[in-house]
Amino acid sequence: MNNAVSGFTLVEVVVVIVILGILAAFAFPRFASLDVEARNTAVNALRSSIRDATARARSQALAQGSPGTITMEGQTITMLNGYPDEASIDDALTDFTGFQFINAAEAKFQMSDAPSPGACKVSYADALVGAPPVITVVTTGC
Repeated sequence: MNNAVSGFTLVEVVVVIVILGILAAFAFPRFASLDVEARNTAVNALRSSIRDATARARSQALAQGSPGTITMEGQTITMLNGYPDEASIDDALTDFTGFQFINAAEAKFQMSDAPSPGACKVSYADALVGAPPVITVVTTGC
């Protein structure tokens, strides 16, 4: 009678666990930093959306003869030097989900779920005469 037992030896199991541990040690830091990269990408995408919104608002204002206010998608946008002002830049955007709009000394959009929201933001400064608005990205707290 043949009583052969099939299975893995203890050495084989230990080797597999060691290999999985080594792979996890290299893979984990790579995956752990993906959340930071995702927040940085979201902040940069919002910057692009703000640029697009200012360009659309400027184009519409120029087409209408440069009025003091324009209407975009049902929102009244106050124009300053041919671009949306700080108080109404949030109305020029269609969507800025995940960000909180704060209009104090400067208009800024802070990422709500960032470790340091004040250092993970997009700032918008009013356009000066003959110059476009200044859009600044800070990602140190993302």
